[in-house]
Amino acid sequence: MAKKWMVISSLITIILIALACEKILPKAPADDEILDGPIEGLTGEQHQMFIRGDIAFNDDVFTAATGLGPLFVSTSCGSCHAGDGKGHPFTTLTRFGQVDSTGNHFLHLGGPQLQNRAVPSFMPEQLPVGATSSKFTPPANTGLGFLDAVSDNTILSMADEHDADGDGISGRVNWITLPEYISYRSGTVEQNNKYIGRFGKKAAVYDLMQQTANAYNQDMGIVSTYEPYDSYTHEEIDPEVSNQKVLDLVFYLRTLKAPVQRSQNDPEVISGKQLFTTIGCARCHTPELKTGPYSITALANKTFNPYTDLLLHDMGSGLNDGYTEGSALPEEWRTPPLWGLGLSKNSQGGQYFLLHDGRATSIEQAITLHGGEGQASNSNFQKLSATDKALLIKFLESL
Repeated sequence: MAKKWMVISSLITIILIALACEKILPKAPADDEILDGPIEGLTGEQHQMFIRGDIAFNDDVFTAATGLGPLFVSTSCGSCHAGDGKGHPFTTLTRFGQVDSTGNHFLHLGGPQLQNRAVPSFMPEQLPVGATSSKFTPPANTGLGFLDAVSDNTILSMADEHDADGDGISGRVNWITLPEYISYRSGTVEQNNKYIGRFGKKAAVYDLMQQTANAYNQDMGIVSTYEPYDSYTHEEIDPEVSNQKVLDLVFYLRTLKAPVQRSQNDPEVISGKQLFTTIGCARCHTPELKTGPYSITALANKTFNPYTDLLLHDMGSGLNDGYTEGSALPEEWRTPPLWGLGLSKNSQGGQYFLLHDGRATSIEQAITLHGGEGQASNSNFQKLSATDKALLIKFLESL
C-alpha cells in the first residue's frame, strides 16, 4: 500500500510541476508570428549548414582582435536584423556616390558605404566633399532564397521600361557589373557584360553571395577571399573570416523561410486584398512569383507570394535622394517585398519605419509618399472611404 501511495504521490508531483511549467514558461510563438526558421524540405546535412549559418549570423560578434574594422558600421549581422527582421533608425546605413549613373566615383574614398564607427585610435569616415548620399534601412532577411531562385527571364517578363502597355508603370532592370567570384545562376541573362541585379534598395546586388561578402567587408570591415581588400587601407590583406563560414551564412540566408500570412481567411483581409489590386498596388507589388531550377531542391519550382516584381520604378521627386547605384537613377527604387510587413514592428522598436530610409512611420504614410509610377495608386488610396482604407491596411498587416 505504501508503494502505491508513493507512486500516486510521484504522479501528482509530476502533474503539479508540469502545470507550474505551463504557467511559467511562455508558449512557443506560432510560425506566422516569427520571421526566422528554415524552409521545409532540407536534408539533415543542409539543416546542419543552416544552424552553422544561423550561429555566424546571430552569435558572431566581431572585435578588433577578431578583425573588426578598423572602420565599421556594426559588430555583427544580427545587430542590424534583429530576429531576421527590418532595421530601425539606429541601424540605418548611409550609402554615398553621385547623382549620375556613370559608376561610383567615390570608391577610392570609402564608397559606397559610410563606415561611421571605428576601433580605438582610428577616426570614422566622413562624407567626401561633393558626394551625394542616401539612408538605407536594413531589410528583413526572410524568404530571400525564393527571390534568389526566380529566373532572370521571369524578371524580364515583368519589365516594361518604355511603358508599352500605357498603364503608367515602367519597371526596369538594373544592369550591373559583377565581381569575379560570382557563380552565375541557371539561366542567367547577360547584356553588354552586365547582369540583372535583384537585391538591395536599388537592385544593385546580383545574389546572396555578393550581398554577404559585401556586408562582411562594408558593414564590419571583415575581409574574405571574396572581398579581399581592407575597407580602410584599400590594400589586399589576409582573410579574417573563412570561406566555409561565408558559405554557411549564404546558405542560411537562402534557406530562411518565407513569412507566413496571418488571418488569410478573414473576410476583411480578403476584402483588403481585393482593394490592393483594384487601386493598382499589385502592378508593382506582384502578389505571386515562381522559382525556376535551383541548386537547393527545396527552393526549386515553387510558387510563393512576395508582393514584388524585383524591378526599378521611378517613385517621384519626393523619394529622390540624389544617389545612384549601378544604372539606377536617384528617383528609382526596387519594389520592396511586402511579405512580413505586419511583423516589421517586432524588430523596429514597436513601430513602423518604412520606405528605403525609414521616413514613413505608418503604412498609410508610406502609401501617401508614393509618387512617380506610384502616384496613381496613392491617389486611388486617398479616394477610398475610411472603412476601405482600414480594410486595405488590415490586409497589408496580415502579410
